[in-house]
Amino acid sequence: MKLLAALNSIIQPMNIPIETGYFSGLPPDEYMVLTPLSDRFDLFADNLAHSVIEEVRISVFSKKNYLPIKKQLTKKLLKNEITITDRRYIGFENETKYHHYAIDVMKEYEMEEN
Repeated sequence: MKLLAALNSIIQPMNIPIETGYFSGLPPDEYMVLTPLSDRFDLFADNLAHSVIEEVRISVFSKKNYLPIKKQLTKKLLKNEITITDRRYIGFENETKYHHYAIDVMKEYEMEEN
């Protein structure tokens, strides 16, 4: 997915560990997980798809105040023309002591010619 690559390049300068699917190893106090949500064709002509819409959930996990990460990430996503479709506080996980905040994003790409 092009969107996963774009998100990795946007988030890496924030110096917060990021992985796709799940966080492997011992998680730090703050980290992010990217979860692909959909990869669909919405625009057709002459029975051929002309664009693909990719959607990803960015899960922010923090044992600290997650709000500065949310603010910085939101600015970076909008600056890079990534559409934010939802932002929500998932909850505090008592077992792990992490706040979990999710930002759902999407981007439309033109189909590449083979």
